[in-house]
Amino acid sequence: MNHGRTALRLTLKFRFALPWMQTIMRVAALVALMLLLPVSAQADPPKTAVFDFELLDTSLQGEIDGVRRDEQQRLIRTSEQIRKGLAESGKFAVLDIAPVNDAAHAANLQACGGCDVDLAQKLGADLAITGVVQKVSNLILSLNIYLREVQTGRLITSMSADFRGNTDESWQRTTSYLLRNRLLEPNYGRPQ
Repeated sequence: MNHGRTALRLTLKFRFALPWMQTIMRVAALVALMLLLPVSAQADPPKTAVFDFELLDTSLQGEIDGVRRDEQQRLIRTSEQIRKGLAESGKFAVLDIAPVNDAAHAANLQACGGCDVDLAQKLGADLAITGVVQKVSNLILSLNIYLREVQTGRLITSMSADFRGNTDESWQRTTSYLLRNRLLEPNYGRPQ
C-alpha cells in the first residue's frame, strides 16, 4: 500500500511539474530560434554603385589656376576610401563602376536629373552614392554625400561635413568621419 501512495504522489508531482517543464522547454526553444533567426534571415547586402566624387571649386584660386592635380588625386582617394570602407563593413556589396565610368565622368552627377540612378541601374545596383567636395577657398571646404535608392530614384539621405585645410589629411579625416558616423550607422546616422 505504501508503494501505491508513493506512486500516486509521484504521479501528482509530475502532473504539476509537467506543464512547468513544458513551459521551460518552450521558452528554451523560442530563445534558440531567436538566436538562429537573425543569421538565417539576413538578406544579402545592397548592391551599391559608388561613383567618383566631384569637385565644385568656387574659390578665387580655382578660377585663376584651374584644375589642380593634387585635388583630383584627393577626389580619387576619397571615392576609394568610401568604396573600401563600405565593402569591408560587409553592409554593402560595392559594384565595379567601370562599365559606366566614362558616362559618369561626362555628366555632372549632382545636376543631371537623376542620371546617377540610371547609370547605377545599368550596373544592377540597389543604391547609388555620389559625392561632391565644395571648395570655397583653401581653408574652407565641405564634403557632401548623397545616397539614393535606384529603383525609385528617391534620396534616402544626404550628409555633409565642413573641414578646414586643403590637405590630404583633412580630406581623409572628413571622409572617415562621414563613413563611420553616417554611412555605416543604423539608419545612416539619421534620428529614428
